[in-house]
Amino acid sequence: MLTAHQLHVAGRRHTLLPATTAQAQRGELLLIQADGQERRTALALTLSGRMKPSSGSVVLGHDSSMASLRRRSALVDSPNVNAPEHHLTARSLTSEDLALVPLKFRDRTRPTAWLVKHGFRDVLDQWIEELKPDRLLHLQLELALANRDVDLLVIDSPDRHTADVSAWLPLLEAAAAGELGRGPEAHPQSPPRPLLVIGVVGRLPDEWDGTAAVAGNAVSHEPLEQEVTERKLSKNDADDPPAAAPDATGEPKEAAPAETEVEPQPEAAGERSDVDHQDTEKLMTAPSARDLEPTATNAPDETTPEEKP
Repeated sequence: MLTAHQLHVAGRRHTLLPATTAQAQRGELLLIQADGQERRTALALTLSGRMKPSSGSVVLGHDSSMASLRRRSALVDSPNVNAPEHHLTARSLTSEDLALVPLKFRDRTRPTAWLVKHGFRDVLDQWIEELKPDRLLHLQLELALANRDVDLLVIDSPDRHTADVSAWLPLLEAAAAGELGRGPEAHPQSPPRPLLVIGVVGRLPDEWDGTAAVAGNAVSHEPLEQEVTERKLSKNDADDPPAAAPDATGEPKEAAPAETEVEPQPEAAGERSDVDHQDTEKLMTAPSARDLEPTATNAPDETTPEEKP
C-alpha cells in the first residue's frame, strides 16, 4: 500500500501542489484529479519520489525512505520530464529505456529483439508521433516494467493525448491487475504481478467508479472560519454598550446618563467671571480695534510757501 499524507509542494511564486492525502492498494488503480499540467506533474514527481515535498510524507509499504520509493517506482510519460520526444523512433526509445534499467538482462542491447518479443514488431521504425495513443502508452508501460524492482507505476496525464478513455484506462487497469510486464515467455500458470498504479488525470472519467481522489483534498479551512467568527464576535462586543459593574450589594449599578452638552448661561449680577482679575484689567485697558485704525491727518498743502502769491 502507498500512503500520501498531507502532501504539499510550495513553488517559488505559488503553490505547486496543495495539501493532498490519498491511498493506493496493490492490484487496484487509483485516479487522482488535478487541475493544470504543472500541478499534475508536481504530484506525479512527488508520488514517485522524484521530487521532495515541502511538507507531508509518502510511504510505500512500511518504508518512508525517498531512495527506496525512487527505486521501486516508475514515472511514465511525464511532460518535459521523460515523455518520449517526437524525433525518436520506437526502436530508439526502446534502446534508451532499456539502457536505464539497473538490472542486467540479455535484451538490454537488443531493442529490436525486445520489441518483437513483446508484440511491437509493427512499430519498429515508426516515429513516436505516428503511434496511436494506446500503442505508445502500452509500449511505455512495458518498458517501465522491464525493471523487475518496480512495484509502483505513476502515469502523468494519460488523458492528455486523446479524449477516448478506452485508449488508456483499460491499460492502467491491466497493469494494476498484473497482466502487463510478464513478457511473452512467462508461463501461463505463473502468478500475476499485481502493482500499485496511480493515474494523475485532468478529469475523472464519467464511467469511473473505482478509487479516486482530488488534489488539494487535505486543505483545511478551519483557521479561516475561526478568524471570521472571531471578527464577528469582536464586532458585536464593540457595538454593545459596556455592562454596568455591580455595586457593594451585588446589584448592578444603573448606567450613568450620557453627558450632554449644556449651553453656557449668562452670568447673574454679582457673580464672579471665569476670567481672572489680571485678564479683566487687560481687557479693560486694551485698545479697541477702532482705536487701532489710522486717523486722518491734515495733509500739507500741495503748494509750497514759495509758490503762494
